[in-house]
Amino acid sequence: MSTRATTQQGASPARFPMPALLVLALAIFTNITVEMLPMGLLLPMSRELGVGQSAVGLLVTIFAFTVVASSTSLIRLTRRVPRHRLVIAVLLVFAVSVFGSALAPDYGWSVAFRVLGGLAHGVFWTVVGAYAAYLVPPQQLARAVAITSAGGSFAYVLGLPLATLLGQLVGWRWSFALLGFVCLAVAVAVWRLLPAVDHLKDQATTSTGSVALPTPEPGKSVRGVAIAIVSTTVVMLGQYAMYTYVSPFLVQHAGLPEAWLSPALFAYGAVGAAAVLAIALWLGRRPTASTLAMMAAGIVAMVVLGTTGGLVPTVAAVLVWGFALGALPALLQTRQLQATPERLLQPATAWYTTGFNVGIGGGALLGALVLDGVGVGAMPWVLCAGLVVALVLVGGDVLAGRRRAAA
Repeated sequence: MSTRATTQQGASPARFPMPALLVLALAIFTNITVEMLPMGLLLPMSRELGVGQSAVGLLVTIFAFTVVASSTSLIRLTRRVPRHRLVIAVLLVFAVSVFGSALAPDYGWSVAFRVLGGLAHGVFWTVVGAYAAYLVPPQQLARAVAITSAGGSFAYVLGLPLATLLGQLVGWRWSFALLGFVCLAVAVAVWRLLPAVDHLKDQATTSTGSVALPTPEPGKSVRGVAIAIVSTTVVMLGQYAMYTYVSPFLVQHAGLPEAWLSPALFAYGAVGAAAVLAIALWLGRRPTASTLAMMAAGIVAMVVLGTTGGLVPTVAAVLVWGFALGALPALLQTRQLQATPERLLQPATAWYTTGFNVGIGGGALLGALVLDGVGVGAMPWVLCAGLVVALVLVGGDVLAGRRRAAA
């Protein structure tokens, strides 16, 4: 029986499952690092595989769109598989895809193994994204999601730079291979430290075998889930349009010295990690207000980047941007989980994963179109537009909820 179930049914609340949440964070750290790895190894992979740099970059898009195309169907096929076993199995498949990428003789095999990784990734996020909701009671959900999301933030701060450095020191193939061994080690950690959960406990059946009608849950609805997912998608579309081309924007448009680029990006990732920590300590206590505040902060940062050319305002805006967009994924996922009836946790998380990956793959393509059609200086306005749309959606949902409560 899950910790969540014990808390809801038993007389004494369960202890906060920090070891289990840290294992989930470690799994997410590894997963995100591998997903983004071609971005850091683009040049050596391009040279050895005999393809253009854009073709290597498309390995990230192929990975993301595989997730979009497959996650909902795969989670249906695996809906009765115990979640604990499924996380381990997915990590093992992910290890195979990474080892295969390390041994790929040509670009075609690289694409094939990235597709395999994308299939595993879709199931991984659907299961892991909902796992925290089974481990903690609702009032601790924002804190739990912040802890697991920290794995993704640290992947950008440490995972991708370290993997890139390994690629420079020992070759890109060994960088992939070493991460394959990390996947195996994380699978062992999940087996030993992550508790099993009963994800079918709320799917009661009648004596005829049909699914019983669910009990209405106050504050939870498909509408709220849809708004959270659409908000996440439009924010990620803007974010990845901007972030994919942040280097040319900062150097060519904002005038940041090229020698400052690496420290600036590291600082961006560091404040993103600090934002996740802030959610765990403070912001998670009021996730709705924090979500709206981070969207507003991101809009201000994009306006500054789009209209101001000074070095100091640019650096300040990048730091605000890093903090706001470091916090928003965890806050938006918390909002999605809080709005989701328990019987829909798995499919709703699959939809969330699909929306998030539409943002990743579609954002990179959108950024390329804007870059060619308008120029790199327009990138902040793409993210600004996404944040404005999301702010209107979430703000409108909050106001509608208050009106319903007052009626």
